[in-house]
Parts: sequence; structure tokens; C-alpha cells
Amino acid sequence: MNRRKFGIMGASSLAALSAYMGGIRPALAAADPNLLKTTLMPMGGERAGNADGSIPAWNGGLTQIPTGWKPSDGLMPDFFADDKKLYSVDASNMEQYADKLAEGTKLMMQKYGFRIDVYPTHRTASAPQWVYDNIATNVTAAATVPKGAKYGFTGAFGGVPFPILDKDPAVAGAQAMWNHATLWQGQAWTRAQANYLVDSTGHLTLAAGYKQYADFLYYLKGGTVADYKGLYAKYFVKFLAPASMVGQESIDWFPTNMLQTPERVWSYLPGQGRMREDPNLTYDTPAPSFDDYANSDEYDIFYGALDRYDWKLVGKKEMLVPYNNNKLYHATAQEGHMKHFLNPDLVRWELHRVWVIDAVVAPGKRNVLHHRRIYLDEDTWTACLGDSWDAQGNYWRHGTTTIENRPDIPAGALFSTCALYDLQANHYLTEVGIWNQAPYNQEVVLGIPPLQLFNPQAMAAQAQY
Repeated sequence: MNRRKFGIMGASSLAALSAYMGGIRPALAAADPNLLKTTLMPMGGERAGNADGSIPAWNGGLTQIPTGWKPSDGLMPDFFADDKKLYSVDASNMEQYADKLAEGTKLMMQKYGFRIDVYPTHRTASAPQWVYDNIATNVTAAATVPKGAKYGFTGAFGGVPFPILDKDPAVAGAQAMWNHATLWQGQAWTRAQANYLVDSTGHLTLAAGYKQYADFLYYLKGGTVADYKGLYAKYFVKFLAPASMVGQESIDWFPTNMLQTPERVWSYLPGQGRMREDPNLTYDTPAPSFDDYANSDEYDIFYGALDRYDWKLVGKKEMLVPYNNNKLYHATAQEGHMKHFLNPDLVRWELHRVWVIDAVVAPGKRNVLHHRRIYLDEDTWTACLGDSWDAQGNYWRHGTTTIENRPDIPAGALFSTCALYDLQANHYLTEVGIWNQAPYNQEVVLGIPPLQLFNPQAMAAQAQY
């Protein structure tokens, strides 16, 4: 394959994108918390719909648990199963919708015959009132650290820190990514998940099956910024499959102020009988749970520390993105994965407004993904789509996130299965996979898991040297 045909990111193309988006980018509002009750919805998106009504006004989101549903049922139903498809987009008509498609989406249509089916837009984002109250407080209380926004923030707690972005695009870009890092996913939960690899021949392999325990300390109900200890999330993962990974464990701690507290990762390898802190399992280090086919900072399209990039807010625009995808999670992994992409019959796309963020590797830093463009849903701060290029300017990887509806949390729109497509190697991965097959269709358990699970000393105590 001639990789050069994907090299699209010269200076002129970036300038053209900025010029195009500058025409529709709204003026950033002054930091007035009252806006979150008037023109903006509580998380910072615009309350109003768009001019032609194809994006409706936000009316509170999806908060009603289905009648008769109980946690032991596991999967939530498809809330919009009766919707009729509006249209499909593929290589034959993509130019008609080009301004609403990510670069990777278009390249996949041309290269693999990819198709998206577009349905009516539903703005399902929701959170508890106490989260909304915290966000309103954060408007005037949150501050980026003096060294620069990409190094962290202080003064915020219990809600996205920057629902109203700074007027400086260089500051606003990093602020938006901190909103993504700290988006509302509930206070804590436990769920079974699976990562799959589809190689260039279409062969499907389980890369990792695991149980993930999450404690979002930043969202402790009743907590305050004075009590907050600086870690926005702790994760514990216990691997269930494949055989080579059974019994492995990992702990991850994520800070909101990198200058005070670094990101920390520990792993336990039963075959070696040892636990170790592993600072290398960050940034662009190949991730073991991806079978080393993608990097540690590619979970959820972007994951972890921001400091290796310079971030810039390009603007806001209307885009076709995966959204409200409960239907996908009722499929098995075999039904969901096709040779080069997730089964288009199972993935719902909608028109939503997104913030567009550009990231370029900072001087003196390194990352194999030299340039990244990330599309954040205005209502949830979920990274719905991502594009990335290598250091030679060649297009490399495309990411998509299928948003799940979980009004039981309540999080009407919760980020979920992420697909990472490598357009140079012609394979793809799915991570945080939720599939309707044992053992990954277990019920989600809400509530804080046992705290010792997140304690590296407890992990070390079980190790047998």
C-alpha cells in the first residue's frame, strides 16, 4: 500500500480547516455560571437546537429507567428501536456530506466500502442535579495550573471543570480535554469487558477479557474540593482471558494536577510472581490489553496525560457521529465485527455538535501519533471520533466511540465501546467491548468496589516471589 496517499495534513490543509470552521465557530461565552441555566445546558452544550431542527433542543436528557427493567437484566434496551433510518452515507455519496464527516470516516468509505446509517438525533445526556450544581460552581472556581493548561487544573470538583471554555484557543483545547478526562460516568462501578482484534484478513481474536473496577474519586457525592486528594479516577483490572493473561492484574491512578501527582500504573504478573510499578505503561507505549496493536493513550480515543502535546481548540461544528448505540451491545462479538469495521447494520449515527481539538507533539516531546484531531460531543465531552497522523504527515488511525444509554447511573449518554482502525496496517481493535455473550454480559454493579482493590500494597501482598 502506498501510505503517501493518506498524507493529507500539510500546513495548507490545516489552515483551510481552521478557516472553514472559523465561519461557524460560536464566540466563546464569558465565564458566567448563569449561562448554564439559560443558553447552555448544565454540561456546557448549547441548549437550543440548530437552525433546521435536525439537532433538537436539549430537554433534560434520558433519565427514565425502562418499566420492568432490573439490574440483573444486564443490558439496557435499545431506547430508539422504532426510529426509521434517515439516510446512509458511503463512498458513492460521501461528498454530499463531506463537511459532516471525519477524515478517517471518509477514508474508510473509500478504502474498505464502509457505510454509516444516520438516524434522528436524540440528545440523551444527563447527570444528577448535584453534578450540575458542582459544574456551575466550577465555572468560576476552576483554574489551570500556572505552567500551562495541559499540566492540570485546581479548584474544581464533582463536575467537568471547564463547561465554558477560555477565549484563548491554546488554553481552551487543553481545557476541553480535561473535560473529556473527567466526564461524568457515575461515581463508581464494576463491569466485565472485552477487547477484540480483527487482523487484516478479517480474523477475529479476543485480545483481552477482563473485569474492570472503577472508582471516580472526583465524583464523590457530598465531597468538596477541600477534601479532594487530586486523583480523578482509580481503576483495577483483573484479566479473565486469554489463557496467557489469566490472573494478571493492573492498577491505574489518574491525577488532575500532573505537577503535584504523576499518573501511576502498577501490574501484577502471576507467571513471574511479582508486582511492579510500571511508569512505561503510559503515553505511546503499546498496551498489553490491545495485544500491543495500539498504544496506552488510545483508550477512549485519548487517555491519560496531556503534556506531550500542544492543544488547540479549532472550533465547533455539526458532525455525524456514533450515538445512542444500545442496539450494538445486544449483538455478540461475532455479529458485531466485520472484516474491516464494526457491522454498520448495528451502529447508529446521528448529527450532533462537537468541539474539534487539534493536538501536535510539543517541542522536545515525542509520540508516534504526531498529530491528532479529536471530536468532543458538546453535551457529554465524550470523544466521539478521532483522527491521527504519523510524523511524515500520513494518515494513520481513526477512532470511533459508540455512546451507550444508561439512565440507571444516571448517565443518559455514557461513552462505551471504542473502535480503533489502523488504515496503514489494515486491522482494527475494539476496546471496552460490551457484547451480549458470557461472561461479558454480566450486570453492571453500581457502587464503590472494595477499596483494597486499588491499593498497590495489597496487590504486592498477594504476589509470590
